[in-house]
Amino acid sequence: MRELITRNRSYRRFDEGHAIDEGLLRELVDCARLSASAANLQPLKYILSNTPKKNAAIFAHLGWAAYLKDWPGPEAGQRPSAYIVVLGDTAIAKTFGCDHGIAAQSILLGACSKGLGGCMIASVKRGGLREALAIPKRYEILLVIALGKPAEEVRIEEMGEGADVAYWRDENGVHHVPKRSLDDIILS
Repeated sequence: MRELITRNRSYRRFDEGHAIDEGLLRELVDCARLSASAANLQPLKYILSNTPKKNAAIFAHLGWAAYLKDWPGPEAGQRPSAYIVVLGDTAIAKTFGCDHGIAAQSILLGACSKGLGGCMIASVKRGGLREALAIPKRYEILLVIALGKPAEEVRIEEMGEGADVAYWRDENGVHHVPKRSLDDIILS
């Protein structure tokens, strides 16, 4: 399990030509469906996208990497092959706690186990996405999960004392993600 979690990084560049069929997207959502849900309310709903037209409509409303100030997101050819939009059904619950985080992690671990990668995106122009996908008002847009065959290397870096948490890309395009040490996060 540790190896799967270590491979499951936030990928932002993909082989856009690698198709992901709807059956696999349904399988990934089924992983989310079987995951824990507060009070077992199961208030989450999902929109699946794996066509160029629908993917483009979603892509236009996403923010990609806050620490990479001069990077507007992946170029054509490196964009995700699929998306899963995670919604909260307000007719079932008024708040969604951490259900969408649990569901998204289940989806991403499932994708990783299939040789794919993804990125949880909360930086969403929700009004524009709602209009583009004709999402009824009763559904709150919680996250968008970008999915595809990774076309970048992501490395975990051990953070030193007082180091910055900001991820960065080196001159070779390798994406580096600093992580605090285990001893720094466990309080005795």
